[in-house]
Amino acid sequence: MELGNLKPAKGAVKGGSKRLGRGQGSGTGGTASRGHKGAKSRSGYSKKIGFEGGQMPLQRRVPKFGFTNINRKEYAGINLDKLQALVDDKKIKSSLDVETMVSLRLVGKNDLVKILGRGELNTKLKVSAHKFTATAKAAIEAAGGEAITL
Repeated sequence: MELGNLKPAKGAVKGGSKRLGRGQGSGTGGTASRGHKGAKSRSGYSKKIGFEGGQMPLQRRVPKFGFTNINRKEYAGINLDKLQALVDDKKIKSSLDVETMVSLRLVGKNDLVKILGRGELNTKLKVSAHKFTATAKAAIEAAGGEAITL
């Protein structure tokens, strides 16, 4: 290797693209390859999301339907198999309340909690939550536990 044949590593030098709008002699002066007139030739131009060249955009063409209940309550769901896994991992012993669920990062601190019925529960647990499905409540009570609705 000699000084005469040194080259930068492959990919180290970015392409030899010309700088735009630096005078007529540069080859990309004048309109700076933007063409003549129109919004796209102006500085600060940015196309709005969903813009279709003045045609009525899809999100306005498509009919709206349905109903959104503004009073809907969203619940964070926890299944029985998750509760059993927590018992097996010795993270909970005999009782589980919302504060414990938040500290175990199962739910957020402002979430409403609903216990769902997937899986099996073999341990006697005292579970406190905002709601229970019928199957979950039956499974907790069948295991000798207690389902407390907040």
